[in-house]
Amino acid sequence: MKLSDLQNKYIVNILDGKTIGNIIDVNIEAGTGKIISLIIEPDKNFFTFSKKKIDTEICWESITKIGEDVILVKLNI
Repeated sequence: MKLSDLQNKYIVNILDGKTIGNIIDVNIEAGTGKIISLIIEPDKNFFTFSKKKIDTEICWESITKIGEDVILVKLNI
């Protein structure tokens, strides 16, 4: 799977069903090439328009399933 394949998927929190945002980058362990975390740009909607934009980091272990259209994560936000 390519990074571009991941970037086209919605990130959804399974605890509340909310869309979290889009993948803009990944952290990779230099020695092994293993993905450590995903960097997420917050979802752009009307309610977050006026708030300061803060990117979120999601640990690879928080991902429960990568599907065809979505990536399901378990986050206590």
